[in-house]
Amino acid sequence: MKTLLRILILSTVFLTIGFYVSQNNSDYKDSLIREEPVPAPEEPTQPDQRGTTGYEIPERPVKGLSTLIGKNVAEVEKALGKPQRIDKSSYDYDWYIYNHSLDKYLQVGILDNKAVTIYAIGRETSVEPFSIGKPLEEIFTSFAIHTNITIEYEGNAYRLDLTDTDVNTMPLIQLGDIYAQLYIDRFTGSLSSVRFLDAETLIKMRPYEVAYRGTLIEPRELGDEEWQEVEMGAEKQIFDLTNVLRIRHGLEPVKWDEKTAQAAYGHSLDMYETNTFSHVSKKYGNLSDRLKKARVVYQSAGENIAANYIDSPAVVEGWLNSKGHRETLLDKDFTHLGVGVYRKYYTQNFIQKWLE
Repeated sequence: MKTLLRILILSTVFLTIGFYVSQNNSDYKDSLIREEPVPAPEEPTQPDQRGTTGYEIPERPVKGLSTLIGKNVAEVEKALGKPQRIDKSSYDYDWYIYNHSLDKYLQVGILDNKAVTIYAIGRETSVEPFSIGKPLEEIFTSFAIHTNITIEYEGNAYRLDLTDTDVNTMPLIQLGDIYAQLYIDRFTGSLSSVRFLDAETLIKMRPYEVAYRGTLIEPRELGDEEWQEVEMGAEKQIFDLTNVLRIRHGLEPVKWDEKTAQAAYGHSLDMYETNTFSHVSKKYGNLSDRLKKARVVYQSAGENIAANYIDSPAVVEGWLNSKGHRETLLDKDFTHLGVGVYRKYYTQNFIQKWLE
């Protein structure tokens, strides 16, 4: 499953290793969801401070972006202004994208005129009680990190079980009646981004293994046209998030390249249609072959692929935490990027264009 990562055309060819990352295989989703008895919560000794988990829960913050969860669109726009664009998600809500300043980049999920989730990665975003860049050890000192969290919602019980990897790379913390999913950069040991969610949205997205009693909440099925909207939005988000991370690490942002994006989309579609996961397509060849077919002119090129991540923020954070993907994502020589998403197959094609 290793193949060409960087290609230098004309007289010299440099070969390095290509990388892929998959959140799961075709059977993974079902393995993470199981219906079983969820133990009744312990009787809390302090009902105003304890939840269904049976341990003390920090209060919901009184300032910062998390206070917007549950607010209507008018209140969100009063606080943040009008979004630069609105992207459809596959979880019923629409993403309001705030990318005017990449240092303040964030996405607000709006469902039925209400904010149900917020994803913040810009280093100047207000994510109290956390802060972007905060060392993991300080977070672990300030907050109890649990390997399972039980949620009682509309007469149903859900238990989210976190693996050791989850605890160290995307721990979940309950803050009053909302939840904070923390994305940790394991290479720097610091907080990369934060996702705030209400209970229903967390259950729908299922970023962790879930056991439940009652009815499992599912997002509604999407039609082909709706999926196209989701995919187009995801491509733009991955592009934006890539540049947020490049700027954070002192690199120049990459520019969008449409021909390269078409090549990337073709590869994601091919992987979906052939139920394969590889840098090499039996039909279309490797990255060099696919870029040549798309008539992309470049000095060097690199590719990241992924499958079955819940959305764009999750896949970009996944790439950041994988050595090979990270090197591609943060390669100072790349000047342009094309992103292609089909359903939940993701392809990033980076290129370095010839200097003029």
